[in-house]
Amino acid sequence: MNIKHLHKDQPMNFSFNNYDAEGFFDEMFTPEGQVRAGYSHFKDRVENLTKDEFTRRQQSAERALMAMGITFNVYAENEGTERIMPVDIIPRIVEAHEWEKIEKGLIQRITALNLFLNDIYSDQKIIQDGIIPREVIESSKDFLRPCIGIKPAKNIYIHITGTDLIRGADGEYMILEDNLRCPSGVSYMMENRELLKQTFPEVVAKTQVRPISDYPHKLLEMLRFISDRPEPTVVVLTPGIYNSAYFEHSYLAQQMGVELVDARDLVVHEGYVKMRTTKGFQIVDVIYRRIDDTFLDPLAFNPDSMIGIPGIFEVYKNGKVAIANAPGTGVADDKVIYAYVPRIIQYYLKEEPIIKNVKTYICSEPEDLEYVLANIEKLVVKEANEAGGYGMLIGPKSTKEEQEKFKEYIIKNPRNYIAQPTISLSRVPCLIDDHAEGRHVDLRPYILYGDGVNVMPGGLTRVALRKGSLVVNSSQGGGSKDTWVLY
Repeated sequence: MNIKHLHKDQPMNFSFNNYDAEGFFDEMFTPEGQVRAGYSHFKDRVENLTKDEFTRRQQSAERALMAMGITFNVYAENEGTERIMPVDIIPRIVEAHEWEKIEKGLIQRITALNLFLNDIYSDQKIIQDGIIPREVIESSKDFLRPCIGIKPAKNIYIHITGTDLIRGADGEYMILEDNLRCPSGVSYMMENRELLKQTFPEVVAKTQVRPISDYPHKLLEMLRFISDRPEPTVVVLTPGIYNSAYFEHSYLAQQMGVELVDARDLVVHEGYVKMRTTKGFQIVDVIYRRIDDTFLDPLAFNPDSMIGIPGIFEVYKNGKVAIANAPGTGVADDKVIYAYVPRIIQYYLKEEPIIKNVKTYICSEPEDLEYVLANIEKLVVKEANEAGGYGMLIGPKSTKEEQEKFKEYIIKNPRNYIAQPTISLSRVPCLIDDHAEGRHVDLRPYILYGDGVNVMPGGLTRVALRKGSLVVNSSQGGGSKDTWVLY
């Protein structure tokens, strides 16, 4: 239709016509500007909406988030601020053939990391065979010596994992980091799906999207599996209402139909962990803990912990309670250990990694250290045990002063740092005002390890909503998208 015949007040339809991928790998469009197959139905449908209608649906989703209380806490200057997790209603769509490789790669990785944890807390063959230096493991603040010699229930350490994946300029998926202690975000994954079902009911119905609604059922199934009791009592242990992920703790407990407890509700009594109830003490068999290892028990680890249960580690050692994830898991979360994971996979499984790591320089290795110090302005430097986008330097976006400061940190404690090339993360269109603009994303699929390794078909797509930003963390201006894995 010729534009001059349109009435001047006729509303404009939403369109991707002026969308510019700006030379980055785009999840929705090919470099030639063609829509990728998985997105074609979505594109056709939303381009039938007016700009106003599309914007209204975005605003409606944000109001729904607020009404549902889907928030997280940001801590700054000793003040806690509660915010909604921003969500963008244009989904990230993963085609079946891509997901198949992701799934295989994650199963391989989790299997190898679990063997690694079983080994380093028992025979330490990987150290004896010279694959990883002893000092790298023993200097990790998350290597817990009290865990040596203890076998977790069913020999599983990593019950719940959230592994961060990215795509670079060539579109290949890479592992950015492993989150093996208390990975968060799964509640946002589930609520984003519910929001998108309300926002685009007809599109979700007609697109072959694999469901994720059974995650709480599978989580409970896995937690019951690791107990030897026929009808185990399962609880979710939270640090309390002021924790940034408290919404998720309460959400998962409610979805599984189990008790949400904190340190005040549990006590060690007669060799068991027991929960205080209105009818007296009740034995707890499985604890899904959402607090870090060293805060679990002030008698065994951090004596200043106010959120742990005194004596719980002794009960765990005696096999009278199962804890997910198992204490000691955090050592495999260490960003320096991450650099060794390809060697870990080769050592235990005699296989090449299906999904590669991002190229990583280990600052405690002299050759790597020299390279990092000479090229810091090109690299992303990360502190070994920081998370959430903190403790890192993004070289190309940093000042000379910041670079010099980080060089001092690295020279002072090289074991505590790794460096990686700056990756141009893939992009997905986002609704900015009333039009689509590309924003960088990563992907955190969730993996459950019980009677086998189960990768949920989806995950949390985190998006850097600030223009040009590569930081996707919600605490630093990031948001999220629903992730559709197609059949």
